[in-house]
Amino acid sequence: MPGTILITGCNRGIGLEMTRQFAEDGWQVIATCRNPSAAWELGELAEANHNIEVHGLDITDYQQMAGLAKDLDGRRLDILISNAGYYGPKGVGLGSVDVEEWRKVLEANTIAPYKLVETFYPNLAGSEYKVIGVLSSKVGSIEDNSSGGGYIYRSSKTALNQVVKSLSIDLAGEGIKVLALHPGWVKTEMGGPNALISTKESVAGLKKILLEASAEQSGRFHNYDGSAIPW
Repeated sequence: MPGTILITGCNRGIGLEMTRQFAEDGWQVIATCRNPSAAWELGELAEANHNIEVHGLDITDYQQMAGLAKDLDGRRLDILISNAGYYGPKGVGLGSVDVEEWRKVLEANTIAPYKLVETFYPNLAGSEYKVIGVLSSKVGSIEDNSSGGGYIYRSSKTALNQVVKSLSIDLAGEGIKVLALHPGWVKTEMGGPNALISTKESVAGLKKILLEASAEQSGRFHNYDGSAIPW
């Protein structure tokens, strides 16, 4: 049965496609992005679908996040998706790390997802699905790292995976499942034009994982196709 899902970073890419697909399936979608007035594609989608509501949320503005929780006034959430993030500078190798950018990436990719869960997990308590999906990346896998470099983005996602693991343990008693999700190499602004799969294909896979999530899958690292990724 369709329920209610809250998704961050819905102005483009995976967040936008996730909004589209869940809305098409009859879900009530609470879609957030930093600047709704500039998110014209999301706005058009919301105008065409009465079950999409758009809210402004900068994921690193924790006062605004608390304000959104207050506005939702305890509404039940079946699924919570931490999708918004920040890649930071590309081509970061040894000797070329900008520590200020590193702090920004860690804030957006590691701290903000934790704060999102801390803020909204009570809304999942009485829901049917009780699933939290956190968009990670395979580049955060320590076992998979055979090329080095990428210090900023890699470390933010490795740290995020640890956050997911701890959350899965701490929320298990409430029946809430927490999953780390790799969307694949997707043709988005972040993934670039040479990426291997479309947002449609990625989100279809992620959606299946979210809707079928079991307690045994909580605290694990999942590829969009359902396969396991080593930590």
